Amino acid sequence: MKRNVVIAALTAAALIGGGTATALATTTGDDDGGTARQTDVRVSDDDGVRDDSADRDDDGRARAADDVTAADAIAAALRATPGTAVSAELDDEDDGDDGDRAVWEADVLTGGGTWQSVRIDPGTGEVLGSHTEDEDDTAEVRAALKGTSVDAAEAARAVAGKGTVTAVELDEDGRTKGWEVETHTPGKGEQDWRVDLRTGKVTLDHSHDSDDSDDDSDADDSDADDD
Repeated sequence: MKRNVVIAALTAAALIGGGTATALATTTGDDDGGTARQTDVRVSDDDGVRDDSADRDDDGRARAADDVTAADAIAAALRATPGTAVSAELDDEDDGDDGDRAVWEADVLTGGGTWQSVRIDPGTGEVLGSHTEDEDDTAEVRAALKGTSVDAAEAARAVAGKGTVTAVELDEDGRTKGWEVETHTPGKGEQDWRVDLRTGKVTLDHSHDSDDSDDDSDADDSDADDD
């Protein structure tokens, strides 16, 4: 019985060209007339390893925050460590027991005056662990939050409509005290917002733009001095 399968040459061509052949229709038959069938041929790239980068979002942090939001992470942290949440950030860890992956890190000021950094899984909301931190601005934080009505979770929820919240932090040192919230939006990238501690009003934070302008001005002045 004689069979003709035209497949090896086209497969080799795909390998030489560095491309990937996903399917190839071939005809097989014997001397008795046989039947036609379709044969799938899959050829990987040069190193045999599939590149998943094209399947990933531009910002993996934003994608992870879609499962467990900043407000969710803060609530989980406070259940584990009662107190006042002062910040929450989705960090890409590159060491520790959690390996190289993103986790929420929430800083909580307890009623006893100690600081706890609580780690939360962004996929499940599970508390992964916590440790005590040394902070020297406890008095400033308490003074800034005294008499306020908007906490960190509420600030995160207030900005959620602007994009995916990846960080919220109390700014107790600025001229106008408030919550600083970072969002990531497809097509817009990172944006910074401020949330009023008493009214919850959300405004776009242009302070970073101002810093960039100052840097440009300094550079211009330097060039002028060189002339």
